[in-house]
Amino acid sequence: MLVRTGVQKVVLASLLAAARLHAQGQGELDLPRLPSPVRIDGVVNDSAWRAIAPLPLTLHFPRFQGAPSERTEIRVAYDDEYFYAAGWFYDSRPEGIRVNSLYRDRWSGDDTFALFIDAFNDNETGLWFATTPAGIRIDQSISGDARTFSDSWNAAWDAATQVTPEGWFAEIRIPLSSLGFQEREGKVVMGLTVTRLHARTNERVTFPAIDPAHEFRQPSVMQDVVLHGVKPGRPVYVTPYLLSGVDRTTTLPAGAAAYASDQAFVREAGADLKYGVSESFRLDLSFNTDFAQVEADDQQVNLTRFPLFFPEKRQFFQERAGVFDFGFQNGGRLFHSRQIGLAPDGTPLRILGGARVVARTGGWDLAALDVQTARRGDLPSENLGAFRFKRRVANAFSYAGGMITSRVDNAGGRNIAAGLDGVVRLFGNDYLTLRSAATFDDADEEDPGFFGRSQLYAQWQRRTSRGLTYTFEVNRAGAAYRPDLGFLPREDFLRSSIYAQHVFMPSGSVFRSHGPGAIGIYYFRNGDGALETYNMSYWWIYEFRSGTSGWFEMVHNFDEVTAPFTLGKGVSVLPGRHRFAEFWFNISPPPGPLLRTSADVRVGGFYDGWHARLRLGPTWNVSRNLEIGGTYELDRIRFPERQTGLDLHVARFRIGAAANAKLSAIALVQFNSVANRLGANLRLRYNFREGSDLWLVYDEGFNTEREAEPGSPRLPLSSGRVFRVKLTHTFIP
Repeated sequence: MLVRTGVQKVVLASLLAAARLHAQGQGELDLPRLPSPVRIDGVVNDSAWRAIAPLPLTLHFPRFQGAPSERTEIRVAYDDEYFYAAGWFYDSRPEGIRVNSLYRDRWSGDDTFALFIDAFNDNETGLWFATTPAGIRIDQSISGDARTFSDSWNAAWDAATQVTPEGWFAEIRIPLSSLGFQEREGKVVMGLTVTRLHARTNERVTFPAIDPAHEFRQPSVMQDVVLHGVKPGRPVYVTPYLLSGVDRTTTLPAGAAAYASDQAFVREAGADLKYGVSESFRLDLSFNTDFAQVEADDQQVNLTRFPLFFPEKRQFFQERAGVFDFGFQNGGRLFHSRQIGLAPDGTPLRILGGARVVARTGGWDLAALDVQTARRGDLPSENLGAFRFKRRVANAFSYAGGMITSRVDNAGGRNIAAGLDGVVRLFGNDYLTLRSAATFDDADEEDPGFFGRSQLYAQWQRRTSRGLTYTFEVNRAGAAYRPDLGFLPREDFLRSSIYAQHVFMPSGSVFRSHGPGAIGIYYFRNGDGALETYNMSYWWIYEFRSGTSGWFEMVHNFDEVTAPFTLGKGVSVLPGRHRFAEFWFNISPPPGPLLRTSADVRVGGFYDGWHARLRLGPTWNVSRNLEIGGTYELDRIRFPERQTGLDLHVARFRIGAAANAKLSAIALVQFNSVANRLGANLRLRYNFREGSDLWLVYDEGFNTEREAEPGSPRLPLSSGRVFRVKLTHTFIP
């Protein structure tokens, strides 16, 4: 009788809290404690779940606050160690439940149950946990209020599902130690959004009710939820690894008539350690760091005179990576961790070890990183570091902070960068961003002065997905501004831009959203103040309620080229003042169909010639065990007056196969006609349990055009081969 009365009290309290929240649509919600243990098996028939009231759900799209076609119930709770969620996803056509993939961290248009948690309630960063009817786990980190996502972040958590004639059902259990949070006077406040995607009808329901003017994954629109009497503890995760393999390289010895092959056997060992020093202080240590299992970068075609950007995929740099964000809208960054552990030609450097700290204390978010690389050939050993600090100011959606980075080598070279920044929510959805940074390099022959060594940035932006949104920006970088640990696509410039877009979300229409937009971007040279580049674009975006989306765009360009730059195959863009226009069309299918393809067409002028681009991205989910996809891009460039031109081909062919949730493999074959290179990357993974894996990795490059210049030896077929066997196992003391 006492047990029954206790359960009734929990149910009544949960119902009252949910009803109060549903009526008010704001405030804090006290989450219920789980009254008794549950078994994470996807069956969801435990008595403890019946004691928890379901959350009030709202249809987010395709018609906000409309009537969902299928019934959904989602419950969340917690205890001293875990955060729990369970979903009842009823389906009138269970044979139509979408399970397109069994690959970890691979979403392919499946039905999905997801939680978004802003553990520090900072309205900027969050964690994304999702599962599908097959029980596949997908996790990502969120930063910049959902402007940036990283699917390379992973955490230890559990998910189990079951498919029945009624629909599918799921349970999720996340250790509180995997979240990290700050407890004050026995109370923890987090941001929370839960959602179900019904792929067949492209319907999404959410809690809380999120106006489509906002991205449903934004931390700033999550519901504040309260947990009482919990502490994250001090988790310790130790992950040693053993690695063995064979490297084969090809070199041309001095004076030799043919290339020679060198083969080396590799045996390595190392370890990573994660330690919760306190409730909001996380330490990561890495010894003899290795990233053998990281997937290869996608090949890209560069039709500009500026460097290409490649995202960070290495796990060591992912924990709360958003805290390190210090970006400029032109694509520049004060800190980009991809600069660590890579030689100037992009080949990996040995990382002897590193330490990484993220913490929150006294209202401050703090993050620090230090990595030591080994000497290789003429490249000196380097110590690379970054320190980031920020705290809320003015309101819950604003912050001020700063950052320092350093790159010091044992040959006496040193590059230091420092910056201050702030983001202030002025009113409504209007934000003001201010950033300044300066660099100090031993290579500077004379003092360039403040404006010569700095970058300054200001932005006024209205953030919304409906109605009018706009952005005004000014950005200036000096000639001596060189952040060695950052990314700087363009040097010595003054940039200004104006952007505006109006999005209509009509009711009773085949369109979920559509509307016009325009942007003007202008670059001026600092030396003489002359206009160097401008881009004027006008477009119309569209998204059907079915999920098909895309845009039409007209682009006007001006570019003054002062020095020729090569496109490939000996074809260059010549100096001069060039004006040209292009038309752009894009269409992307909804993610649910088993066979789908995106298409991107761009055609028009290109400097003193013309350019046509076709890009196709087909994907075929043959079954839940096999996905075949890829992209093909053809760039046809012609300069009729010079009677020259070239065709550039980039093709990626990807096969993802999974026997079950533990055994999977991905094969990626890429061809780039500019580099005359065919690359093959195969990664096979057996996941014993979360944190313990066996990896087999094969990577090889092939020269597709072997005939060299007259008098030079013929290039070898293989430009290099790597084979690795890597075993990791995580110990939790």
